[in-house]
Amino acid sequence: MNKRQMIEAIAKDTGLSKRAVGEVLDSLFGNVKKALKKGDKVMFVGFGTFSVKKRKARKGRNPRTQQEIRIPARKVPVFKPGSDLKKAIK
Repeated sequence: MNKRQMIEAIAKDTGLSKRAVGEVLDSLFGNVKKALKKGDKVMFVGFGTFSVKKRKARKGRNPRTQQEIRIPARKVPVFKPGSDLKKAIK
């Protein structure tokens, strides 16, 4: 399911306009990004938790040349599903 399909499904379920639903989704995603950028966790009870994890610098290998390369440390977004979501997809 892509964003457009999600908007259509939510609009159908709620009776809201597609435009209003799109604005709400854009706001939701924007606020999740802002919170993660600040280092905060975003928790939706039963659905899951979005957080940021720090990865250490490490050594890797270029698959074409087999030359060893250094992969720098970085932050990555992480999603941990909640219990209700886990149960729903069993």
